Amino acid sequence: MYHAVTDAPAPATYGLSVSPAAYAEQMRLLADRGFSPVTTAALAAAWREGRPLPPRPVVITFDDGYEGVHQHALPLLKEHGFAATAFVATGWLRGAHEVPGAALDRMLDWGQVRELAAAGVEIGGHSHTHPQMDQLSDERLWFEVLRCKEILREELDGGAPPVSFAYPYGYSSRRVRRAVRAAGFGVSLAVGNALAARRQGPYALERVTVRRSTGIEEFERLVEGRGIGRNFARDRALTKGYAMVRRTRQCLRKVPGTSG
Repeated sequence: MYHAVTDAPAPATYGLSVSPAAYAEQMRLLADRGFSPVTTAALAAAWREGRPLPPRPVVITFDDGYEGVHQHALPLLKEHGFAATAFVATGWLRGAHEVPGAALDRMLDWGQVRELAAAGVEIGGHSHTHPQMDQLSDERLWFEVLRCKEILREELDGGAPPVSFAYPYGYSSRRVRRAVRAAGFGVSLAVGNALAARRQGPYALERVTVRRSTGIEEFERLVEGRGIGRNFARDRALTKGYAMVRRTRQCLRKVPGTSG
């Protein structure tokens, strides 16, 4: 799971960004080790239909829709012949649907999104305004999912609706997953910092975070599936603690007379 690919990220995106040089080194490692990148949709279809995956499959994903995905990542994907999936928050992208002041850094515009799609990058949904979806009302949740889907279909030349979705911040709940499924998405990704597995189900597949601090030795361990639990032990502890806080907030909102 990548976010911004840039030499000069905004402060808000620095930790989850990677430099173009680091990204290039990581892609070379995947190529040298014989990994076979597939899109999120291709992974889901293979598992759903019982078809074999290529040797050493890996899913390369980009969340949010930062411009560096087009500027820096796309040339390397083309160079190696790699598939990838970009999950975009439609209200963050530059253009007609932009929510002013919402984005954290410089984002893709719709022309660049179409160029990514034309190059074979799968474009998936990531909500409209990138909220914590498990904290939304039913009405707002449905808006975020359906508006994102409608805009993607409209902007991608009226083509097939998007198949894949990624939860902003990785947060979901049974209610959120039901909404994503009801909107017509066939697969959705969380974070979890673990390798994806069929037992997780098609609406809660996990991913491993690549950060600014991820060196090439650590990246190698992650893609080989070694030491992931130890590497992300602190992240998982924080995630569990914050999950309890979010559930408490959600319950309080349902109790009359409380503000949450």
